[in-house]
Amino acid sequence: MARRGASGDRKGRAGRAAPDSNVSEPVDGGLAELVADRERRRAWTLTIDGAPQSHVDLDDPAHLSFEYQRRIGHIADLVAPAGQPLHVVHLGGGAFTLARYIAATRPRSTQQVIEVDAALVQLVRRELPLDPQARIRVRSTDARAGLGKIQDGWADLVIADVFSGARTPAHLTTTEFLAEVRRVLKPGGTYVANLADGPPLAHLRGQIATAATVFPELALAADPTVWRGRRFGNAVLLASDTAPEIAQLTRRVATDPHPGRVEHGRALADFTGGAAPVHDADARPSPSPPPNAFH
Repeated sequence: MARRGASGDRKGRAGRAAPDSNVSEPVDGGLAELVADRERRRAWTLTIDGAPQSHVDLDDPAHLSFEYQRRIGHIADLVAPAGQPLHVVHLGGGAFTLARYIAATRPRSTQQVIEVDAALVQLVRRELPLDPQARIRVRSTDARAGLGKIQDGWADLVIADVFSGARTPAHLTTTEFLAEVRRVLKPGGTYVANLADGPPLAHLRGQIATAATVFPELALAADPTVWRGRRFGNAVLLASDTAPEIAQLTRRVATDPHPGRVEHGRALADFTGGAAPVHDADARPSPSPPPNAFH
């Protein structure tokens, strides 16, 4: 492991010293690294086997650096009036970036983080500790198994950002999985998923078709080059049983530092192009990124 500092001016809200240099440590999913942000004094990027997973700024947990996390943050902002506490389930924890964001922007929210990699959870808790005042419970178990233990109608928001290496596990891509998500959501609740795909976007189209069998309202936000199938990248899927705030979401995504495009309704159905829904019996992990995807 790399050297960790304990200088008095580098402490997180929990009072523990944050790392003052890069930290490398093996976890269940590979080699985890916390890479110091050269532009933000107390911020780090978490990578696993070189693939970026999360960015955390301990001084400003409302700062979202990754474009897909900004888009999820926009959705979290719009699912209820500003500042209103939410019940949130996070499938996949990373460095708890989005849980920290919601705790900062919606105090008194109650959140459950389900992260299968227990060694990663220990690393993040130690090096980038959570605010002890935040109502965030972290459980180290499989995302779908953990979801199955949450009571019916508990969550206002379920966020899925689960990758094994750089691929979403097959059992988290199916209609059966999304039926469990909908069971956990309150009426009017929202499901958000970080999806990754590249040309010819077969996985992305299949995931939209899968969500459409469970939720009547869908929207997808992505970089224009991803939409056009020109590069591998992230797309954020929103699904609900009530109409989302499309105009506001579209405006926010379009004015991001890396502007994106939002599609919904007929345009999104046309993009799906008759793709078949995915079921447990025929599910596959999301595609592997190309070798240069993170460079």
